[in-house]
Amino acid sequence: MIAICPKCQNYKWDKEVVNDTIRCPKCGMTWQFKKRPLYILAGCSGVGKTSTGMALQKMSQEFVVLDSDIFYNIMAHETEEDEYERVEQIQSLSSNISQAGKSVVWTMAGNIDKLNKTYSSRFFSEIKVLALTCTSTELRRRMTEGRGISDEEWLKGSSDYNEYLRTHTKLDETEFDSIDITNFTPEEAANKVLAWLHN
Repeated sequence: MIAICPKCQNYKWDKEVVNDTIRCPKCGMTWQFKKRPLYILAGCSGVGKTSTGMALQKMSQEFVVLDSDIFYNIMAHETEEDEYERVEQIQSLSSNISQAGKSVVWTMAGNIDKLNKTYSSRFFSEIKVLALTCTSTELRRRMTEGRGISDEEWLKGSSDYNEYLRTHTKLDETEFDSIDITNFTPEEAANKVLAWLHN
């Protein structure tokens, strides 16, 4: 709702944002909003994003912790355009939740390269990404034993993505930090994430 003009009700994706002020190009109305950071816990399937997010949710009430999989069954995910639309919806929801005074932390496997290319990215003071990783051996164990995944193509794709996140600090235009949670319990990983959020 923050991007709907309170004067002319213009809801188009055309708003200009300067610092914490939104301007409607249709009628010239300006209004203020809470411009907060958006946080993403990235990582491949099975690495431990959801478990860490659940532990973080119990550990701290400072943030709203959500899993991007909530969109998986209600939105198409076949094309690049579909993926951009999902990121837009994640950011739109987050910017509105942020008006209550809390930043949102999402667990999200892919699409981090799209985070800074969307219309809705303008409504955040910054977008910070932390990639959760583990060793390839531990990842395979977590995927096969923990998630029951046996599809070799899925296992290889996740392993390749995990290795990329372990050895890089940027995906396209999106910079990210990373942490190895191979030997951490979800609670220990959540503590590390909380320290990163406070940094």
